[in-house]
Amino acid sequence: MSLPAPAECLAVIPARDEVATVGAVVCGIRAALGCAVLVVDDASTDGTASAAQLAGATVLRLPIGQGAWGASQAGIRFAERNGYRWVITVDADGQHDPASLPLLLARQAQESANVVIGTCVERLSLPKRIAWQYLRMLTGLGLRDFTSGLRLYDASAMRILATPEASLLDFQDVGVLMLLAGKGLKISETPVTMRARIEGHSRVFASWAMVARYMFNTTILCISRLDIGSRNNAAKARGT
Repeated sequence: MSLPAPAECLAVIPARDEVATVGAVVCGIRAALGCAVLVVDDASTDGTASAAQLAGATVLRLPIGQGAWGASQAGIRFAERNGYRWVITVDADGQHDPASLPLLLARQAQESANVVIGTCVERLSLPKRIAWQYLRMLTGLGLRDFTSGLRLYDASAMRILATPEASLLDFQDVGVLMLLAGKGLKISETPVTMRARIEGHSRVFASWAMVARYMFNTTILCISRLDIGSRNNAAKARGT
């Protein structure tokens, strides 16, 4: 597969206190794709920004923590304003194998997808497997992995995700996917390998209590999105 010209693709890494891993992630991406890398430093208190710059990344520093989605959206807005055709979001903790990045581009080219998710079902714990069954039923999205941060967005997806409508999503996974699917964009998945987390733990699935909180909030989000869609369809039917 021929990769796009480096100037066409931007890798975005949202990072908060990831000094131990962010440099290696940046180097891996540059070796795999040769594209520009933007690290969005989400108000880190360690040397994340310096480590990223030393590895060759451009760094956008947020003065106030915006969370994973807020930092990702800042990077997507940067890519959209600077004319990139694709943006690939990559976690800063080293779980995503840079060698898998060309697979996302290949799937996008094969299916003309607006969004491609790098999926690794082997990493799913029991709580995640239960959650995914529920989310597939609730959202109608037949996806295997809702929370993978390894994603490719094309220009159409970037335009939507750069808007204020996408700014108040608490969870970048289901909220983003429902928004894009509701706009008629095509979402695809491709199997990838993922590494074990070097340090730390999942902020969403660290305990059953956190899983319950996540599922409650996500349910409310899904219901609200479905309600918005119903009201929009009713308005179109009335010709308003």
